[in-house]
Amino acid sequence: MSDSTADAAYASPAIEGARRTGTPELVELYEEIADCPACGLARTRTQTVPGSGPAPAEVMCVGEGPGAREDEQGLPFVGAAGRFLDELLGGIGMSRETVHIANVVKCRPPGNRDPQPEEIAACQPFLERQIALVDPLLIVTLGRFSMARWFAGTTISRIHGQPKRVGNRLVVPMFHPAAALRRGELRTVIAADFARIPELIEEARAIRTEAPSDAAAEPFAATAPAAPPSEQRALL
Repeated sequence: MSDSTADAAYASPAIEGARRTGTPELVELYEEIADCPACGLARTRTQTVPGSGPAPAEVMCVGEGPGAREDEQGLPFVGAAGRFLDELLGGIGMSRETVHIANVVKCRPPGNRDPQPEEIAACQPFLERQIALVDPLLIVTLGRFSMARWFAGTTISRIHGQPKRVGNRLVVPMFHPAAALRRGELRTVIAADFARIPELIEEARAIRTEAPSDAAAEPFAATAPAAPPSEQRALL
């Protein structure tokens, strides 16, 4: 790691947070991400945004990628969508202190464009290691790009809120909180899906009791999901 990157990594709020609530292995992962040159996003980022929250954790939310505010602050979901996410978590008695939050890509795509398949693939090993370290009972995908990791070939509007067992955990797809900022009618849809999380945690606990070491996952989908014209980025 270069001296300049090492200084940035030391000051990173994500890394400092991992030191407080994570494990040495999570800190090491975040430091590797901070120095990652694997794709073109490394040339345009202000800093990496590896994630936040405890490890291990029962619930892990996986979004798409950092926006402008996240790129500035080095933490996921700190803008308007993040405030709605906080509201959703608070509604079920949870918070950022109890939920691990990450994204499919760890650097901001310029202009908040969609992440490209090669960018998703470059970050895939980091996300896989992050999931292994957090070891969640329940993964909540936020938006179609994280959804595509476990639910390829479908759309978020068709399957939101419908959990799927993957190994010894559950994965449930949900709309990205930003979707509600663009389409107000989705607020109640997203809130209803989030309201099921406590129930899904209980289901996932039962699964973990039955198969504590069965952590097999499906192959990673690095290609960007296809979306029909009516389901553009506004529905992420």
